[in-house]
Formats: sequence, C-alpha cells, structure tokens
Amino acid sequence: MAASFEQMRANVGKLLRGIDRYNPENLATLERYVETQARENAYDLEANLAVLKLYQFNPAYFQTHVTSQILLKALTNLPHTDFTLCKCMIEQTHQEERPIRQILYLGNLLETCHFQSFWVRAWLSTNLRCIHL
Repeated sequence: MAASFEQMRANVGKLLRGIDRYNPENLATLERYVETQARENAYDLEANLAVLKLYQFNPAYFQTHVTSQILLKALTNLPHTDFTLCKCMIEQTHQEERPIRQILYLGNLLETCHFQSFWVRAWLSTNLRCIHL
C-alpha cells in the first residue's frame, strides 16, 4: 500500500505543477488522493488546497465529505495555519452544512485553547455518529 501511495503522491505532484492544477477534469483524482490521505495517515496541504480552489471555481462539484476530510486533516496540523487557510477557501453557505459546521466549531475550540470542551464535544460527536450508524 505504501508504494501505491507514494506513486499517487508523485502523480498528484505532477498534476499540481502548472495550469493543470486548476483543471476540473483532475478533481476526481485529487478527491481520491484526499481519501487516500485519510486511509494512509498522510497529509498534503498543497493538494488539499488545490481541491478547495477547484471547488471555488466549480461550485457544482463541491463534495461535503471530501471537504470535511480536508478540514480534519488540517486540524491535526495545528498550531500551523493550515486549518485557517482551508476554512477561508470554503464558501459561507457550505460552512453552515453538517459536518463542516461541526468541524469548524471543534477547530475554534482548539484555536481558543478550550481543550476540555473540545474533547467533550469530540467524544459526543463520535459516539452519536456511532449510534446513528
């Protein structure tokens, strides 16, 4: 699996060079790469920002699930500014959708050092999601 991930990373790296970075035909590949990052416990901010930029240019292609994964990956990179960068690239209407709204709330708790509230809320969100499955 690691070899295929590294190959995918190299292919995405090539896509991100030049004008192809903003080609909506590459969005499916980039979205699969986000899914792979989640599975392989990897992180590629540049690729994730490219996905969010493509969603800005092509709102009809917006995927809540993919955007949520991007935000969660960025959240794990605090205290770096990745989370804020990603958040600023998401339209306000999408920021109000679940689960994006919930992730933004959790991010706000972490950024304001409300760690105990974060863990309580994260625990509740995880357990409630398991109950609904």
